[in-house]
Amino acid sequence: MKVTKSVTLIILLIIIGLMSCDTKKSVTDKTNEDLDSAEVIIYGGTSTGVSAAIQAARLGKSVLLIEPTNRLGGLTTGGLGQTDIGNKRVIGGIAREFYQNIKKYYQDSTHWVWQQKSEYMDGGQTRSNKNEDAMWTFEPSVALKVFDSMIKDLDIQIVYKQQLNRATGVSKNNKNIKSITMESGKTYSGKMFIDATYEGDLMAAAGVDYTIGRESNAQYGESLNGVQANRIGKTLLGTVSNNSVYHNFIDGVDPYKVKGDPSSGLLPFITEGGPGIDGQGDKRIQAYCFRMTLTDHPENRIPFKKPENYNELEYELLFRNYEAADGPIEEMYSYGDALVPWINSAMPNRKTDTNNQKGFSTDFIGQNWDYPEASFEERQKIVARHLQYQQGLMWTLAYHPRIPKKVRDKVSQWGTCKDEYEREDGWQQQLYIREARRMISNYVMTQKNCEGIEIVNDPIGMAAYGMDSHHIKRYVNSKGYVSNEGNVEAYVKAPFPISYRSIVPRKEECSNLLVPICLSASHIAFGSIRMEPVFMVLGQSSAVIASLAIEEDKAVQELAYNKVREKLIKLEQVLE
Repeated sequence: MKVTKSVTLIILLIIIGLMSCDTKKSVTDKTNEDLDSAEVIIYGGTSTGVSAAIQAARLGKSVLLIEPTNRLGGLTTGGLGQTDIGNKRVIGGIAREFYQNIKKYYQDSTHWVWQQKSEYMDGGQTRSNKNEDAMWTFEPSVALKVFDSMIKDLDIQIVYKQQLNRATGVSKNNKNIKSITMESGKTYSGKMFIDATYEGDLMAAAGVDYTIGRESNAQYGESLNGVQANRIGKTLLGTVSNNSVYHNFIDGVDPYKVKGDPSSGLLPFITEGGPGIDGQGDKRIQAYCFRMTLTDHPENRIPFKKPENYNELEYELLFRNYEAADGPIEEMYSYGDALVPWINSAMPNRKTDTNNQKGFSTDFIGQNWDYPEASFEERQKIVARHLQYQQGLMWTLAYHPRIPKKVRDKVSQWGTCKDEYEREDGWQQQLYIREARRMISNYVMTQKNCEGIEIVNDPIGMAAYGMDSHHIKRYVNSKGYVSNEGNVEAYVKAPFPISYRSIVPRKEECSNLLVPICLSASHIAFGSIRMEPVFMVLGQSSAVIASLAIEEDKAVQELAYNKVREKLIKLEQVLE
């Protein structure tokens, strides 16, 4: 058969056309660096930002999602697979949809690569029960795939690696943000803006009032805020709270470089002076760490490596804590894993979400105080310093001869994963920013809300986790030994509603901005609210408020709450 030149050309054009048509776009395919405006601009591609983007797009709004890094999902895709919730029944809407999609993913047997589905047993308060419609533990890479699948069919434009110019990057007309400019010079304009960062960078740059650190107990009539050095505290309702009991040192750990010699100087990471006055406020923040994704599967494991510039002195307190044990090391503590200072929660495919536990662990206590206000460059240095510390800690626990052999034998079975993150060494880039800035709006969520003493009349979501703070300071106690200060673990007896007013600034400061992560809350109330499922709930609610404000041409503070409530309930948010 003779094929003419014209037929050949037609066939070639058809092939080119088919090659250019991709009906299954991934998240990265949906970026558009040329886009410069949208109705809803979301700064921060955390799980909160993704939830907000999904909801705004489903409501027919044009959406631009700006993520300063190269990876969406924040902590949900960055290691926090052990979902802290408190009460699963109050997780509705897009957040629950996400966890339902997690379950659907793991129902496919081909997704179990490193173990059989029947071999996996999750645990703790997030155990996925047999008849549940959702699954609450997952691999970070799977969370990223699920977010990808939820976004792919929506009109959401995503921009990566763009950081806000925090000095001059917010342009306002009266109290309305008109546009935001990145450090690259790129400008994005919109009608509504959502700050979905863990740091509250857009909020701060927009001139919204905020705070950092701990308020005094006296400021809001609380009992668990401020300095918490006493081992036993009380909630407002009189329940005992374990403050600084957990995650502390064994008695008798010497704080000086030369034992018993104060003139030799303090060991690294111990702050001069005592703990402070109980209940007194300060500008210090609870410790950060990396939520490690570890595996003990030989084919997927990357053994722990000694980092460059390793300094053995930085782990002297760890050595001394083991050496101070009076009896077998198994009896060092009455809770958790007595041998190893970690909480090693099982995730699917023989992986973990590994978190801080005991007096010297993954929390880099006192080394993050400057982070909230630091420049991007300074933050990168703080993150890198945290990474070096934690890499050194894991190598020390696995291989250092001063660590008990039982501990070394156990830890050395583990390592980072080959198949989770972009870095060749298996470590993630997302640091666990437990707390940074917190907005001060017309309503501040406090301990009274957490304990049900005060109940808001304008809920846009619910929280249910205990009032929780990690340690904030390491110091020399009155006995001359080392102690940690700041830990609070206080029970919340029932879920409590979060106020609409707590996620919007004062109208005189900004009329088209929502702040679902760095919301208006005291330090201890934020300790209950600051959970990824709740942040997803608040992200969705923020998008609903933004969409209604666009449709009614009103400030976010001016909407009739009943309209917001009606819309949220239709979208299966749980408000009470």
